[in-house]
Amino acid sequence: MSDGFDRMDDRDGNGGGNFAMGLLTGAVIGAGLGLLFAPKAGKELRRKLTKQAGELASQASDLASQASDGVRKATENAGEWVDRGREAYTKAKTAASNGADEAEKYARETKSTAAATVAGALDSASAAVSRQR
Repeated sequence: MSDGFDRMDDRDGNGGGNFAMGLLTGAVIGAGLGLLFAPKAGKELRRKLTKQAGELASQASDLASQASDGVRKATENAGEWVDRGREAYTKAKTAASNGADEAEKYARETKSTAAATVAGALDSASAAVSRQR
């Protein structure tokens, strides 16, 4: 029968670690707040933090501008590559169509030449048979 102490079991194997992490986090936050709200040193800390926050904001703005420029350039380049791809596709399609037309023309000519050659050979063979009789 459970008497309520089961909740204290270290079920995930990290109960003590979680407590230590919470204790450490609380100590760091407490020390930071103590420095932030201290009378004279607190003013200096707040001034430094404000200055650093302004610098970070400026850096973030610069990075955002650079990222925006990069996205714009990538978009332009992508459009150019799409146009090049379309052009290459059109050229390949035209070349394939022309090649198919040429192959069909060659096949017709070859068929016609072959038929004429076979007809000529049959005529020659027929004439040779007639002469032998």
